[in-house]
Amino acid sequence: MFNIKGFITINLSAILINIFLFSNIYSNENDVYKQLNLFGEVYERVRSEYVEEVTDKDLIEAAINGMLQSLDPHSSYLNEDSFKEMKVQTKGEFGGLGIEVTMENGLVKVVSPIDETPAAKAGIKSGDYISHIDEEPVMGLTLSEAVDKMRGPINTKLKITVIREGKDAFDLSLTRAVIKVTSIKSKIENDVGYLRITSFTQKTYKNLVKEFKKLQKDMDGNIKGLVLDLRNNPGGLLDQAVSVSDAFLDRGEIVSTRGRDNQGEQRFNATQGDITNGLPIVVLINGGSASASEIVAGALQDHKRGILMGTQTFGKGSVQTIIPVTSKGAIRLTTARYFTPSGTSIQAKGINPDIYVPQSKIEVLEKSNSRKEADLRGALDKEAKEKTNDNEIDGASISDNKKTEDYQLNRAIDLIRSINVYENIKKAAS
Repeated sequence: MFNIKGFITINLSAILINIFLFSNIYSNENDVYKQLNLFGEVYERVRSEYVEEVTDKDLIEAAINGMLQSLDPHSSYLNEDSFKEMKVQTKGEFGGLGIEVTMENGLVKVVSPIDETPAAKAGIKSGDYISHIDEEPVMGLTLSEAVDKMRGPINTKLKITVIREGKDAFDLSLTRAVIKVTSIKSKIENDVGYLRITSFTQKTYKNLVKEFKKLQKDMDGNIKGLVLDLRNNPGGLLDQAVSVSDAFLDRGEIVSTRGRDNQGEQRFNATQGDITNGLPIVVLINGGSASASEIVAGALQDHKRGILMGTQTFGKGSVQTIIPVTSKGAIRLTTARYFTPSGTSIQAKGINPDIYVPQSKIEVLEKSNSRKEADLRGALDKEAKEKTNDNEIDGASISDNKKTEDYQLNRAIDLIRSINVYENIKKAAS
């Protein structure tokens, strides 16, 4: 005979066991629903009772932005227009002032100015803070809102208030322009090749190879070494940073990325082939070198392929993934961290140079008007006085004063020449 009471008891016990086993999972989901209900309550209050009418679109976008920007300075929401503009920017041409920025302590912080743009010409420097845009305080704005205010029609004026360490706040008037990013610049410094990478856009690697071949041709292949200038380079595309590093490496890891709890780890390795055939390389870095430029610097340093000279880099070692969403916009979400081949995280630490050389100006301390042997009455070979040091000006020659005022670049060139002298001595000794 079937015992209905026993059947009910057994099944009730099974249900209780299942509830106990899955209570933790469901409790988490219940917490989420409670928080979403809270959001809905606040949203409806604002929508119906705020002093001025606000559109649903503005409220939702503001809520999304607030959520993302509470995570870190680099996560944000891109509406349809911003998403289109970002695509244009990575191709190497866009409108604005020409500065890479982030948000810090409620103010816009300059990561680096882009060469030959209104910002660079006005003297904006890495580490400057922008407190006002057209006399409107930046405090309270999101990063995307501040950037939108700095952008505008070409040839229109914009006033910004700049805070610089050691100086009183000052105003700058700039004229917006189309920012065309020439990612690679090259020149010859006597017997040393010079390549400057201003940013990592879609054609950076292709242009790097092109410009290096041009240097080789112009110098008839007699290059003693290469200066790779990554100063004030705010970064750009990861694949281009990997390709540029690969151009100078024959083997080994270039960079790895690791997500939450080290999940989804990716490693990028070099392929055989060094476009310089082993030439000495000095890499110039400073506080404006960030993200992709730090990847290149870290890879060349860890593999001892280049000597890093300058000052500590910015320390932007996080990976942002652009994820399209249903609004035809996208979210820029920090999904991983960068690690150099030695396993060192770049984030908030940056890359330290092998040789610390801050940008400086040479001040002549020794004067040329001190008393010398030739000034003594009856000195031997006195007539030689007029034939020597004709080009001296306060202890420094005219030729020295004609040199470029870029102290860090001069020291890099000197180092490459020293390396060549050392290598020649070794060859002669063997």
